[in-house]
This record gives sequence, C-alpha cells and structure tokens, in this order.
Amino acid sequence: MGIFDYQDSTTEKIGTVESVDTANIIIKIDNEELLKKMQVNHLIVVQSSKVGKHLIALVNKIMRNSSIEAMDTDNQPLYKIENVVKATLIGTHVDKEGTKTNIFKRTLESVPEINSDCYMLEGERLTSFMKAISQLAIDAKNPLTLGNYTLDEKAEAWLDGNKFFQRHAVIVGSTGSGKSWTVAKLLEQVADLPSANAILFDIHGEYAPLKEKGFKHYKIAGPNDKATENIIFLPYWLLTYNEMISLMLDRSDNNAPNQAMAFSNAVIEQKRKELENLKKTDVLASFTIDSPVPYKIEDILNDFKDKDAKMVPGARTEKQGPLNGKLTRFIQRLESKTNDKRLNFLFNSSPEVLAYDYVETICKKLMHSNSLKKDEGVKIIDFSEVPSDVLPLMVSLVARLLFSIQQWIPKEDIHPLALFCDEAHLYLPSNTNSSVEAAGLENFERIAKEGRKYGIGLIVISQRPAEVNRTILSQSNNFIAMRLTNAEDQAVIKRLLPDSLGNFSELLPILDVGEALVVGDASLLPSRIKIKEPRLKPNSATIDFWDEWQKDSTKDVISTAIEALRKQSK
Repeated sequence: MGIFDYQDSTTEKIGTVESVDTANIIIKIDNEELLKKMQVNHLIVVQSSKVGKHLIALVNKIMRNSSIEAMDTDNQPLYKIENVVKATLIGTHVDKEGTKTNIFKRTLESVPEINSDCYMLEGERLTSFMKAISQLAIDAKNPLTLGNYTLDEKAEAWLDGNKFFQRHAVIVGSTGSGKSWTVAKLLEQVADLPSANAILFDIHGEYAPLKEKGFKHYKIAGPNDKATENIIFLPYWLLTYNEMISLMLDRSDNNAPNQAMAFSNAVIEQKRKELENLKKTDVLASFTIDSPVPYKIEDILNDFKDKDAKMVPGARTEKQGPLNGKLTRFIQRLESKTNDKRLNFLFNSSPEVLAYDYVETICKKLMHSNSLKKDEGVKIIDFSEVPSDVLPLMVSLVARLLFSIQQWIPKEDIHPLALFCDEAHLYLPSNTNSSVEAAGLENFERIAKEGRKYGIGLIVISQRPAEVNRTILSQSNNFIAMRLTNAEDQAVIKRLLPDSLGNFSELLPILDVGEALVVGDASLLPSRIKIKEPRLKPNSATIDFWDEWQKDSTKDVISTAIEALRKQSK
C-alpha cells in the first residue's frame, strides 16, 4: 500500500482540479476545515491518471472569490463563495519502481486531469514523503545536510553532494541572517571526508575558529611576515603578463604601449636567463611570458633605468635612445610598488620566495587532500592583511594558479577541488572600476564556465548578490538563499530561480535568522530549511551595542590598535 492511498476521501480530500496550465493548476476547494490548515508553500498531493503515481504540487496562492448566484425574495443578491488555490507541480511520487518503494522524481510524467482529487500532505504522510526525499541521505555513508525541513521538523534536509559542487553554488543572505553558520556547517562536513579537498578565501579572518581535525589555516603574508609553514607569499613572477600590466601600467600615459612592450621583452629575457642558470633546457624550448619562472624585479628596474637614460650615436652628436625618457613613469610606479611594505606578499625578494620550486610549495599546500596531507582537507586562506586595491587580483591569482594546475593533470588523475569565495562582491564585482578588478574577474569567469570539466567547483558567498558578477551567478545551478532585505538583492535572486517556483522567492525578506530557501540541482525539492548550528562557529556574530554600552567599564585598547596600524600587523 502506498503512502498516498487515501481511503476516506470525505475527510482528507481538499478539492478537485479545476484548471491545468502546463505545470500550474487551480484547485477548487470543497473542504473548508482543511483549508484553514493550508499555507502558501505547503505541499499538495494530486491524483494522477497512472496507477501508483501521484503528482506533488507547491501552493502559490490561496484565494476566496465571491459572485452573485441569484436574488432572494426581497430582491437582495445571494452570493456564492468559492475557495480557490493556485499551485505549481514540482514532481511525481511513485509507490514502487522495481525493487524500490516510496520514490520522488523531479519530473512530471503526466499532468492531472480536470476534476482530479487533491489532498493535503500532512502528519504521517508528510513524514513518509520527506523520507522519500531524504532516501539518499539514508543510503549514503556521508550525506551532505544543512538542517531540517521547516515543513516537517522531524525530517532531515539533505543535498546531493556531487551535484552541489559539480554545478557550482551560491550562498546569499543579509548581514546577521546566518550565512557564515551555513558555510561553517558545510565546511565541517567536507572536512570529515577522508579525501576532502576544499579552499575557503577568508577575506576578514572570521573563520579562524574552525580549528578542528580536517582544517588547515594559512595566511597571505603581512608586512612583517617571513616564509614559514603557515604563511603564503604570492610572488610577482606568478602573475601573467596581463595581470602584471594591469597592476603596473598607467594606460593614460602616452608612452604606455612602449612601456608594455619593453616590460614584456625584459620579463622574457630575465626568465630565459634564470632557466639557463638552472639548466632547464626542456623548459627553455617552450616557455612563455606567462610561465611561472622566477626572476628578480631589481634586474628589470636596473635595465629600465639604463634604457630610460640611454643615449645613442647620432650623425654628429649623441641623440636620445628609442626608450629615452619614455620609461620614467613606469619606473616610478614599479619602485613605488616594490617599496610598499603592504605588498610584502607580492614583492618579497627572499631566496625562499624566489626559488624555482616555490610554486610547487604553494600548490601542494593548497591542493593536497586529507588523504595526502592528513587532516588538512579544508584549507582556509586568510586575506585580511591584503590591501583592498589589489585584493581582486590576489584572490584570482590563487584561483587561476589552481585552475591551471588542474588543467594539466591527466583527466583520470584529477582530484576535485572546491573553492569557497567568501565576501565575493569584493573581488567578483558586477561592474569593474579598474584594470586590476577586470584582470581578476576574467580568471573567475573562466573557472565558472569551464571549472566543472577540470574538477573545480565554485561556491559564491555574498551578502550583496546585486553587486556580484552576473556571468558567475548565472553559471551556478544551486542556491541557498537566506533572508535578504534589500530589494535589488531580492530581484537578482528571483531572476536566477526557476519561473516554475512562482511565489516561493517572495519568502526572501521574511525568513527567520538561520532559515534558508534551498533550490537547485542538488535539492530534489525546493525547500525551506532551518539550518542546524555548526560545531565550530565563525567570528561573525553581530556585536550587541546596547548590552556592551551597559557594562560598567571597558578596556583601553586604542594605543595597541594604533601601534598595530603603524606596523600594519595585529
């Protein structure tokens, strides 16, 4: 017997199908007592023409219509009251298929006939149906879960972990909605897997408390940091030609084309010299300007200074060389950057950072999974000391480097890697205002479009989806949307969600803290879920102003903060 074998239709039936329009139906309600229990986004069971199958619909709208049916003896109108529900068909429940029972599919194998009976989905039947939804979680050894369904708090909500990471995901929510908790809940489950491989770009250092087994913390070098196990440098020689030019070149300069050409030639020459010194003959034959080969920026500067002042023999007297005076501003910009203590992670000239195999050191830290680097499957990279003006380029440099390595690994040996992009609006902007932002965004757009072919999943996390690049958002097929109060942010997410969900997205501004709408390939059922509290909580809790102001005394920390500001290090 199936879970939807309704025996007593008089007490359980709510009404009949009055109208069918593709996936949308209108139900005429007969049982007003059951109507009182119904709410928008509740589920309804619709009788199918096929035996052993029922259609499942999501309530969009509940209406009461009145019309004049006749006139009484006093010539007063007699009104006919009609209760109507609009719903969207979202899938098919099958009692039995082969050896399996209680199955839910996100396909419509038929549409309901006019006058088909409709029933409320509640009580034990709702719990049984949620078990069908959660069947994969019961079968899987390590299900990916977020919490419990709001519809049925006994039923655990699950996600298909493969589809979640294969097809990219977006996690959005206003400040204080519980977004960081959701990310922590996902990460702690990833960290438990024996060959986990994920990286979180932590822009403000708020995920520092996640220090359980399976987590490894790295920091992008600050002004006073030296090369150690947990400190990562991103040396300039890892930048591609376009990235370096976006950082160094002032395109408004009349001599910009000459400067770009001279820089290109100088970098190729310096990389060639380094390869010759190291006797890397196989690499010498095919390297390009973008190949990750170290060189000394001081050599480039000295070469440019010579060319900028160079005089050549003329017909009678010496004349200015072809680049005389044309490199002056480029030299000034390059010297300014190299002398900027804040960019220590970029222009550090220590032997460890200029070593030929430093790129291998970085990649093995970040790309090795739990099985290769025991208990270090989730790598959290702290970017909090990276200046905001170069942040987009630096985050994208890491992402591009990892993507490039994945591309060159034989397909059969690829080990998948997930990139969690926290505070994505800061480096994946919808509108680029500088060449640095544009160069960084280009790398992420490519990963969004091609990453799944090379085993790279992208999880975009932001409190302002309206400010995140549309191309990257549109490539994502999974959405975890928490409370959004800004109308522009709501509009962006509504456009990305399937049209068939109707008014489901209207819940965005009224979700409770820690509640989320989960929609996409990873979720069989578009669901409202109460997120479970993670074991490890990020440093993202909102400061309680009123409570803090009521305390009798506070610490004097201004002097310490000013010294930290001077040293550019906490």
